[in-house]
This record gives sequence, structure tokens and C-alpha cells, in this order.
Amino acid sequence: MGDNSAIEWTDATWNPITGCTKVSPGCKNCYAERLALRLRAMGNPRYRAGFKMTLHRDQLDLPLRWRQPKRVFVNSMSDLFHEAVPESFIRDVFEVMISAHWHTFQVLTKRAERVRRLATLLSWPSNVWQGVSVETSRYISRIKYLLDVPASVRFLSLEPLLGPLPDLPLDGIDWVIVGGESGPKSRPVNTEWVRDIRDQCKGAGVPFFFKQWGGRSPKAGGRTLDGRLWDELPAARQQALPFVGNVTTTASAIVASPFRLGRLSAGGSHRT
Repeated sequence: MGDNSAIEWTDATWNPITGCTKVSPGCKNCYAERLALRLRAMGNPRYRAGFKMTLHRDQLDLPLRWRQPKRVFVNSMSDLFHEAVPESFIRDVFEVMISAHWHTFQVLTKRAERVRRLATLLSWPSNVWQGVSVETSRYISRIKYLLDVPASVRFLSLEPLLGPLPDLPLDGIDWVIVGGESGPKSRPVNTEWVRDIRDQCKGAGVPFFFKQWGGRSPKAGGRTLDGRLWDELPAARQQALPFVGNVTTTASAIVASPFRLGRLSAGGSHRT
């Protein structure tokens, strides 16, 4: 959980939740699960439960301590919209993102149905981007659910790409990320699958970001496609407002209030 990330399309990761459960083939070789188990073996106190769903309420105000604007990947080690995460905790996360207006928050989920169901109960500031993961054509419906979410930027993470994705519904999508799988049991990605998605994005005027080919390590296969890097970002990217000192103080007080902590403690999941 830090303010520097090796993930190419973000600057920092923020994990008020860790742990998850598998819902589709893209989860089979989950990097977050491998990392969580390694951190537990190293004695990291946040991973005493391994990859079991854990709420870290003491991490809620972390982005408020970062004064320089960043792109922040929310829950790189979990899924904010996992069915075990209480709605009250999701609202607390959104309140922090609203208060930390100088950052851009990138929220990614495979639970697209829950995002759509909760969307009207949440406030969607312009600095919160919402995305869904799609690994094969079987899960295209996640995109259709995303299109009902009133986020200022809607994006797709097609990683790990495990099959062709022809005829992507890109109307209303602002950004597409593609990547192959990495790790000791990585499944190969076909060059033509990536090219076709790139060409669909070009035809629809949607920024295309190619993260990696994958392999045994994330860097093993490099990042170039047809001789170049593809690092396009959304044209509607939020222009971050400057840090204002008293905002941090106020927002931290909200997050740490006895009322909020009381609600969090009633959530029913494991916590640190």
C-alpha cells in the first residue's frame, strides 16, 4: 500500500481492503493472491489472514496524506465491490475520494452488477474513474453494466486477455487497457487479439493503453506492439486541483469519527 506503483497506468495504490475470491477465469492465477500469501509468509501484519477479505479502516485516510496529485489505483489487492464489502464501507471510500479531490482515483472491478446496483446510492465526483475487467467474450456483459454507471471516465481492463474480443461495445467507454498474463503459470496472449482491440479503439476514437505481453514476469515480454508503445490516456482526464491543507484535516476527522468507525466495525468481515 504505497504512493509508488510499478503498474504502468497508475502512480500509487491504495488498499483499504485486501483479499478477494475468484469469480471468473481471469482470476485463476491472481497476482494479488500470490503477493498476499508471500507477504503473510514474510510476517506482514496486514496479511495475517492471507488473501481472506479484510477491511483496513486505518488506511481509509491514506490518500489524504499524499499532497502531490496522483493517479491512485483503488484496491489493487482486492475488489471494492466484492459482495462481502459492506455498503457503508464503500460509501466511506467514496467520501475519501471526494475529499481528496487533487487525486484521480481508478476503481476496477469484476463485480459490475453490484456497481450498477449501488451507483445511484453513491456520489460520483469527476476525479473517480470506474472500470471493469473483461478477459473473454463471455464477460462482455460487465461492459454493459458499466455503461449505466455515471462515472466521468469509464474504462476497461482487458487483462489478462485470454481470448479474442471482437465487436467491443465502446460507445460510452473512455479508455481501454490491454495486457497479457504474468506469473509462473501465465497463459499466452495472441498478438492478433491485441491488434484487433487496438484497431477497434482507433476506429472508435478511444484511447488505447497496452500494458504488457506478460510471461513469467510482468516485464518478460516487453510492452511494444507493432514497434511502439501505446500509452494513451483518456482525453477527459481529470485536471487535479491543488492540495488544500484544511481539506485533509476535515476529511480525516470525518473518516475517523466514532460514528463512522462504529459503522465499520459492524461490517461483518475480518479487519485489522
